[in-house]
Order: sequence, then C-alpha cells, then structure tokens
Amino acid sequence: MRPAFTPHFAAPIFLALATLFSAFAPADAYAQAAAQTAIKTLSDGDTAWIITATALVLFMTMPGLALFYGGLVRSKNVLSVLMQCVAITSVVSVIWLVVGYSIAFGTGTVWWGGLDNAFLSGITDGLRDATTIPENVFFMFQMTFAIITPGLIVGAYVERIKFSAVILFSSLWVVLVYAPSAHWIWGGGALSDMGWIHDSLAGVGAMDFAGGLVVHANAGIAALLIAKILGPRGGFPNDLRPPHNPGLVMIGAAMLWVGWFGFNGGSALAANSGAGLAITVTHISAATACVVWSAIEWAKFGRPSLVGIATGAIAGLATVTPGSGFIGPVGGLVYGALAGVICFFCINLVKKGMKIDDSLDVFAVHGVGGMLGILLTAVFADTSFGGVGLPEGRSIVTAFTGQAVALAVTVVWAGVVSYILIKITQAFVGLRVNADEESEGLDITAHGERSYDL
Repeated sequence: MRPAFTPHFAAPIFLALATLFSAFAPADAYAQAAAQTAIKTLSDGDTAWIITATALVLFMTMPGLALFYGGLVRSKNVLSVLMQCVAITSVVSVIWLVVGYSIAFGTGTVWWGGLDNAFLSGITDGLRDATTIPENVFFMFQMTFAIITPGLIVGAYVERIKFSAVILFSSLWVVLVYAPSAHWIWGGGALSDMGWIHDSLAGVGAMDFAGGLVVHANAGIAALLIAKILGPRGGFPNDLRPPHNPGLVMIGAAMLWVGWFGFNGGSALAANSGAGLAITVTHISAATACVVWSAIEWAKFGRPSLVGIATGAIAGLATVTPGSGFIGPVGGLVYGALAGVICFFCINLVKKGMKIDDSLDVFAVHGVGGMLGILLTAVFADTSFGGVGLPEGRSIVTAFTGQAVALAVTVVWAGVVSYILIKITQAFVGLRVNADEESEGLDITAHGERSYDL
C-alpha cells in the first residue's frame, strides 16, 4: 500500500484513551522525516504495474464480489446484491474524488488529512511522495480499496435491507471510518513514517501491508454491528435455504483470488521483489486455507462442498493481507492453515453462539481473518520464521504489542462510529424492508426486476 516498511496510524479516539499515549511527536520530527525522504524518479515499469493492479482490485468488486455474494443468496435477491455492489462502486468513486482521498492521504495532521486535496486540488501528474508512480495513479489504486471495503459489508445485510440505507450508510462510512483509518495507517505521504502511534508508544508501531486493519477489521466490525441491529432474516437460523447458485460463488471467489494479486502485490507500489513475495504468500495462504477448510468439512459432514472451499479461499486471502509484504512462504502456509481452522469455527460462533445473522459471514471470514493476520505478522515477519525482518530495534514481543494496540484502537473506532452511522441511517431512511417485501424478494420490490425468468 505504501513503500515504507511500517505504516503507522493514530486517531482522535486516542484522546479518550490518554493513558496509552504520552504526547504528539514534536514538530521538528516531522520536518526531519520529510527532509530524509529519498528523491524518486518516475518508473514506467512501476506505473504500468500499479495501473494493472488497480484494474485487478476493481475487478474484485465488479464482478468478483458481486458474483460471490450473489450466488450465496436466494434467487429472488441476487439482483439486489449485484445492484448494491455496482451502486457502492459508483458512489464511493465520487466521494473519493470529492473528499475521501484528501482525508485519507492529505498531509493536514497525523489523524486527519484535511481537505486541501478535495476534488484532487493541488494534485498534478507528479510523483506521489516516496514512490515512483504518478499521484493520479496512486489515487486510482487507493480508490479501488475504498470501493471494496464497504462492498464487503454488503454480505452482512443482504436480503432484508433498504437500498436507500445501503447508499446512505456506505457513503457516511467511507468518509468517517475508512478514510480516517487509512490516513492513520497509510496516509500522510513522507510524514507517515512518524505516525502518532509510533511516537506515543516509544517505537512500537503497526504493520499492515495491504489492509488487515483498514479493510478487513473495519469492514468486519461494521458488518457485525449492522447485522445485529438489522435483525435476522426470516427463518434464521434453521429454515434458511442454501445458496441458490454455488457455481456463481465459485466464479466470484476465483475472480477475487486473481484480483487479490493486485490487492496485495500492488501494495508494494512498485514492480519489484516485494510485490512478487506478496503475490507468492497470498496464493500459498489461499490454497492452504482451501485444503484445510475442505478437510474440516469432510471430517465433520462426510463430504467437502464447493461453497466451503470457495469460502476457505477468501478466508486465507483476507488473513494473509496484512502480512503479505512482510512474511515468507512458510508464513503464508501457516496463515492459510490457521485461517481455515479459526474462520471456519467462527462462522458457527457468530450464527449460533452470538445468534447474529451475519448473512454471508463477513465478520467470521474478513473481520476475524484480518485481525488474525495482523497479530500473526508480529511473529512471521521475523527472519527466524522466514520473514523479511521486523523494524530495527523491535522484537517479536514489542511488535506484537504494537499490532495488538493498533487492532484495539481500530476496533474501538470502527465500532463506535459505525454504530452511530447505523443509527443515523435508521433515523433518516430506515434500515429494513417490511415483511412482505422481504418475502417477495428485493429484486422485484426494490428494483422491479427478476434474476431468472422461471
């Protein structure tokens, strides 16, 4: 996601957690960081790779995620899921241009990028700080991340939410949850190496290569909350029909798998060995999670399922995301194996233990996977486990502390703000369709169309 080894973040929520932090970094520290930033020149190869990665990540949402989720719902709701994914892509793209990019990647303060770059004001075809690619290419690459993150949340509320609620909540969420979080972890240009959490915790920072916190933890927490507040679908948990089209699920998962090479490999922001390593461990983790998930199903139910192996792939991909630029192939193997086990059993925990109808298991797969990957990175980035090495002066223990604190702050911020935004959405447009509309299906009641002419 950014060239420096360790992204760091901070948030206004720290003001309420003052016991964890001592003070802001002195102003001269930021000046020193900016002065030490290496002068870069444009690389045609790096630019071409990030343009390609941008297309791959957009491909993950449209059509990958749309088909993956569409196949998992009942036939009377598949078009509503596709519509939600396309609408979120369109609305977030506009928001990203207007204010989102500026908030996330402007250099206003360590916790808020400001509005100086709203509508790409002040952005030319020059290089993005500390990279070898034009800033407009960086803008587009980051836009695709901003698109897919609220897109992931779709899986928690399918088959029962108002379309107006999807648009309002997603719009507010990108501005007030995603963009600030991206700034705390990746933003700030040359100043990002001096992130607030780094200085306040005396050198303990957070490693999130491609979005374990920014994308998966944020989306997972929001998904769990909105599913809880929205309430379960009719017939939950015992009388729900199985996915209407496992073939679409597999096709969507395959598109996500391929697109993830751009997601993680592109986060190196260069066509280099780091991108190659990220792609390698990404594939190994996904493949391992597939094997483990299917083995568990085979032992538990007597046969493996296509939906299961596809879900295992996504769990492995989500889990390896934060560590993909830091760990080695053995780490990818371990990430995938743990993802296959832990995410599998978390699905049952959420639905039957917590009695929350997170319809397509966003929290169990993406939320838990991203959180698991964040914590594992502190271990498997170390050279003794085949990783590229921890930041200078850090041990596994201090790195783990930084990862855990980063995770805690992300969860608190995403949880509190998401809850407020859900309630605002509920007050203005309502959240749930009525019982008759839910029974007939959202395809016809919300959009006047049917998926299949049966």
